[in-house]
Parts: sequence; C-alpha cells; structure tokens
Amino acid sequence: VSGGLRSPRRRWPVPYRRFDYRPKTDPYCQARYTFCPTGSAIPVMKEEDVIEVYRLQAPVWEFKYGDLLGHLKIMHDAVGFKSSLTGKNYTMEWYELFQLGNCTFPHLRPDMEAPFWCNQGAACFYEGIDDAHWKANGTLVLVTTISGTMFNEMAQWVKYDNETGIYYETWTVQASPDKRSTVWFDSYECSKFILRTYQKLADLGAVFKKIQTNYTSIILFSGEPIYLGNETSIFGPQGNKTLAAAIRDFYSPFKPHQSVREFFVDLFKIIDRVILNHQFYLFYNLEYWFLPMKSPYLKIIYEEVPLPLGSKASFGV
Repeated sequence: VSGGLRSPRRRWPVPYRRFDYRPKTDPYCQARYTFCPTGSAIPVMKEEDVIEVYRLQAPVWEFKYGDLLGHLKIMHDAVGFKSSLTGKNYTMEWYELFQLGNCTFPHLRPDMEAPFWCNQGAACFYEGIDDAHWKANGTLVLVTTISGTMFNEMAQWVKYDNETGIYYETWTVQASPDKRSTVWFDSYECSKFILRTYQKLADLGAVFKKIQTNYTSIILFSGEPIYLGNETSIFGPQGNKTLAAAIRDFYSPFKPHQSVREFFVDLFKIIDRVILNHQFYLFYNLEYWFLPMKSPYLKIIYEEVPLPLGSKASFGV
C-alpha cells in the first residue's frame, strides 16, 4: 500500500450506509437474467386476515444448476406469505439487480479512470410460491402467523428499507474464524434482508416457531482495515495516482473470462495478490479500504442464526 493513507476508523463494524433515494441505473449495466420479472406491488391485507409466514431457502441459481451450489452451502433466502381470507400465496426476496459478480467486482472501462460499479440490490415481491423450487433442494417451512394489520405495517417498513438500503455488499470481513473475533464489515445481501424482516415482524408482535435456521456468509479474514478514500480523492484530478493504479491492477483479474487459459492466468494473479501478498481492496459504502489479508483468507460458512423473540403482547403460533 502506498504512503499517505489515512488512519483507519475505529468504529467496528463500519455501519452500512443508507441513502435518501435510489439512483437511476446506468445503461452500461446489463443483467443476464431480468431482475424481478413478475414483480408486483405489495397488497393491502384486511386487518382481520390471518397470514402464514414461511421460511424459504434454496441453493443459489437452483433454477439452472439444481443442488450443485447447495453442496457448498451457498444458499438464497426468501420469505413466503399465505392469506387465509383469499388463499393467495406471495413471495418476497432481496437480490442483485445485475447478478452477484457485478455487485462484487467492478468493470475497468478504458474511458474511465475509476472502476465502474454495477451494484444495486432491491426487494422483489410477487404473487405465488414456487413450491417445487424451494422444496426440491431447499426449505419451505412455516415459521409464524401474523395478522393483516402486522403485514401492512411490515409492508411500509419494506418500502423504507428498500428505498434507503440500495447497495449489495457481498463480503463479511472479520479478524479471525473465532466467533468472538472483531467484525470489520458486515455483508448486506439476501439473508440479511430476511433476518431484518423477521426482526420487524417480531417487533410487531409475531411469535416464531422454535426451529433451526441457518444462513450462508462469505467471509474474508483480515487484520485491521486501512481507510483509503472515495472515488474523487483517489481517482480525481488531485487523487493518488499510485494508489489508483494499484486498485485498478488488483481488480483486473476479476473480469469475465474469454478462455480457459485466461481464467487460469487470472486465477494465479488473484492467488498471488490475496494469499501470497496478503492484499485485498474492498469497496464499501462508496469508499475504498485496504485489507491486510491473513489465513485462512476466505471461508464460506453456513451458520445458525436463531429466529427472533417476539414481544410479550404477541400474535402468532
């Protein structure tokens, strides 16, 4: 890392930044699969309705690869609802607008000095629950029952959460594999949305069943991160040219690959930077950080996170 870097912030984990509005997407950013193709508005439920809430989980890209990523415990989470008055089912989830790769690594465009990020995540709500999708290789289980009033209050919260939490954050970054170790940065992805939704329902009075619930996290292991600056301070006219070049060089192997040979060449570069040289540049809250990487460098965990406890004046099972 070049000299002249700022001292790291001492508040850990760095809080996820919320925004006042969602920016328009750039036409350059294109998704292989359309985001939320059958999405609809969240309906207003009758107050006296009784709504079943389901935990939904399946391997990432299950629709294309079946249980392949499930063997690695790389899972996608959602929540389902069923109205007792209408009999209608609904699914709600949160995922990337331009797929995971674009949210995790930038594009290096020849006409732009700074790395270009195609990164947004958002909630998707649609009618129906694809039972086959969730049951075949994953989970579809009742976790609680709520009233129509609680559902409507949750819907208002979802609108706020969706309008202010707009960027997908792939990585959890912590000091060591020890569960008590310092967390430097927390991820912000599909499972965190589901956990926030469950907590909101608990705050509203829902009582959850006592069942085991596990979620996927992708963790980087690092010493204390070093704050580098934002796009303007690094890549702008008065920026740090040496640091700017180092960041671009770090991200260059993560581009889409055109051949098997190119893939292995770039894979060697990634191993050289991250493992042999203990380097990782993280983009979080529109700011760049340097991570002094350490063993075991990266780990995918499938860890239990208990369902929340409701209030004393609760509605539910």
